[in-house]
Amino acid sequence: MNHTKRRSQRRCWSLLSITIIFTLTTLFNINPSSSPTTSPEKPTVDRCSGKYIYMHDLPPRFNSDMLTHCQTLSQWTDMCRFTSNSGIGPPLNNKPRWYRTNQFSLDIIFHNKMKHYSCLTSNSSMASAIYVPFYAGLDVARYLWGSFNVSVRDSASLDLINWLKTKPEWTNMGGKDHFLVAGRITWDFRRLTDEDKDWGNKLLLLPEVKNMSVLVIESSPWHSNDFGVPYPTYFHPCSEKEVVEWQERMRRVERKCLFAFVGAPRVNQTRSIRGKVLEQCGRSEKCALVRCAGSDGGNHQSEYCHEPERVMEVFERSVFCLQPQGDSYTRRSAFDAMVAGCVPVFFHPGSAYVQYGWHLDGDYRKYSVFISEEDVRDEKVGIEEVLGGIQMEDVERMREEVIGMIPRLVYGDLRCEGIESKDAFDLAVEGVVNRVGRVRRGIEDGGRVHEWDHFF
Repeated sequence: MNHTKRRSQRRCWSLLSITIIFTLTTLFNINPSSSPTTSPEKPTVDRCSGKYIYMHDLPPRFNSDMLTHCQTLSQWTDMCRFTSNSGIGPPLNNKPRWYRTNQFSLDIIFHNKMKHYSCLTSNSSMASAIYVPFYAGLDVARYLWGSFNVSVRDSASLDLINWLKTKPEWTNMGGKDHFLVAGRITWDFRRLTDEDKDWGNKLLLLPEVKNMSVLVIESSPWHSNDFGVPYPTYFHPCSEKEVVEWQERMRRVERKCLFAFVGAPRVNQTRSIRGKVLEQCGRSEKCALVRCAGSDGGNHQSEYCHEPERVMEVFERSVFCLQPQGDSYTRRSAFDAMVAGCVPVFFHPGSAYVQYGWHLDGDYRKYSVFISEEDVRDEKVGIEEVLGGIQMEDVERMREEVIGMIPRLVYGDLRCEGIESKDAFDLAVEGVVNRVGRVRRGIEDGGRVHEWDHFF
């Protein structure tokens, strides 16, 4: 009798348990088959962590107003053509993703690409760096030629600093987390005195700007607050496929010329080797020479030298491209040549090796040839003999290195989001973020290449 009673009690408890489980699953949507040890979902990873950029909303006089009055930006060039299309200029006929991009248009290109930056934030407290969209290069270009006194040339720079100092974002680190892009060479912003006869403005000499990171197309090896980034080229790819297809084309193209030079002499610069380079190239049957106008040392070059299709065709059919310094250490031509898969030949370390540390390989031997400027000036070497003496396997290795760098040297079309590899913009932003991070940690910036100091 007791045994029967216990079985009846067990059945009751069993029915009660089923009823409780059913009620709980109904009320709380519990899956009874799930294991009680199932781990909770992992928190979503913030892919922008450490990459956020805050962009100041500047008064239009510091950027867009300059484009409205684009006819005032240059005395020599119709900049209204080149400021169009978000700064990349008008498209080339029958050549998709190629544009008539002006070498001094980086201010506009960078600003418009930043507007599409995937990790842009409106919360400055989250930002790893703060971008100041001041068109410094366009500003100074308005006053480089003509009778403009230093007060006019410095006006916008001083107004900018006064504006920034009123913002809470500036007071946090005194501007050490701020950066701007000045799409000209550093020497245009480093006027030595306040005499009207001296060149440029003093943007990079202002105490507040010395705290900032400034990206220029040619930096100074002797200063720590500016960093070289590539000149804009004519190529602005829209997808990874377009980048790869161009690289493959540059691997297959037949290069009939041993070397090439596109440029003008600098007869008023007694130390320039341009004349020697033109002479050696001109008498060689293995050199493709495009002699630009400007033998008087001026800045007026022939239209041929400003036709992207013709210039790129010369580079594409040449193995080596000569890059002597001109009005400054660097040349836009070096980047056009590398985009064409042509191995650059430099004659001064300031032309590349103390520049572009975020974009070029630190071992210059991998992607270029160096011939001493002094040896060319003193006629101790023949350029054709040096280049012709390089083993074919070394030439192919250097060319492959150059072609592999192409994605890093171009500014992709901002209207597209299909490029997986980092372009010149991405690497510049990454370089700034890393530098600001080092500053926050109290570490002296280590991005300079000091081993070349003895060349200067």
